[in-house]
Amino acid sequence: MIRAVVTGGGSAGHVVPTLPVIEALQARDWNITYIGTDSGLEERLVAHFGISYFGVRPGKLRRYWSFENLVDAFRVPVSVLQVLRILGRVRPDVVFSKGGFVAFPVVVAAWLRRIPVVAHESDLSPGLANRLTLPFTTSLCVNFDATRVNARRVIHTGTPVRESLLQGDRDCGLAAMGFSGERPILVVVGGSLGAERLNRTVREALSALTGDFDVLHVCGAGKVDPACLGTEGYEQRDFVGDEWGDILAAADVVVSRSGANSLTELLTLKKPNLLVPLPALASRGDQIENAAFAASAGFSMVVAEADLTPDVLVKQVTDLHHDAPSWRRRLDAFQAPDSTRLIVAELEAALKGPAKR
Repeated sequence: MIRAVVTGGGSAGHVVPTLPVIEALQARDWNITYIGTDSGLEERLVAHFGISYFGVRPGKLRRYWSFENLVDAFRVPVSVLQVLRILGRVRPDVVFSKGGFVAFPVVVAAWLRRIPVVAHESDLSPGLANRLTLPFTTSLCVNFDATRVNARRVIHTGTPVRESLLQGDRDCGLAAMGFSGERPILVVVGGSLGAERLNRTVREALSALTGDFDVLHVCGAGKVDPACLGTEGYEQRDFVGDEWGDILAAADVVVSRSGANSLTELLTLKKPNLLVPLPALASRGDQIENAAFAASAGFSMVVAEADLTPDVLVKQVTDLHHDAPSWRRRLDAFQAPDSTRLIVAELEAALKGPAKR
């Protein structure tokens, strides 16, 4: 039986794309072990697979100065030693790394044990963890064909999308939101932790938005506004779980951040979308790059957060809805690769060694 370690974490965005891969590997009777942080986030997300899980406490990789960098400088080598012991116990044949700061010690430890590593990058430009681990990886799978990195082997695979999203049901989505479907559905989502300015702008524009749309607003944990409860045509959720595929199936227009996973889902599902990327001061600029790519390809409308006002939001959403047939024709040009199959094939190829590839 082939044994594989899957790693990635620090945020749900580094875990969710691994789920279709894990499912596909289990269907091939591979034995899977997950190495994530000891926070419990990754463990909860993969628990339904019934796989072995090891939590470590890696040093966080930061792009800015912080006193905690000094503490984490000691945690990194300790976490590498911790993972070395785990790998000695599990004895995997290959490692699949999705990035995030937990991936760094896993990839380095795998390299020290001469275990091949296949990594995946969702953003247009690699994150810090993937950049640092490139010398230790066998190959890098990328979401965007335009991604340029100095790696041994780069393969365009796209990003895996969960089957539950591809099989979403509009009627179930309407029921989950409590809407009749008689009016167009606007879904606004600011990310798993919410988005303060986006949330505020949506609520300031409510009277205009609900004049034409039924609005589902995914506003983030603890961000539901009691003052807006009971507003006709407006539903708030702090988080959406298993019904997300159904909700997207029912959505006519989506307003979203431009994280790579969210963007891939919207393009794959052919949803007319308005992207409001995280500004550079709040991120490394990856969402700005992702949004610029989608806009240049004609797949998305983009508004910088600094330019977002209630009037701008209403106009852009209204224009998207009126021009929806045109946007869908453009989105038809987006052909998502069979990402899961390509990644699994890359893992299988890594088992054979570089000489046989």
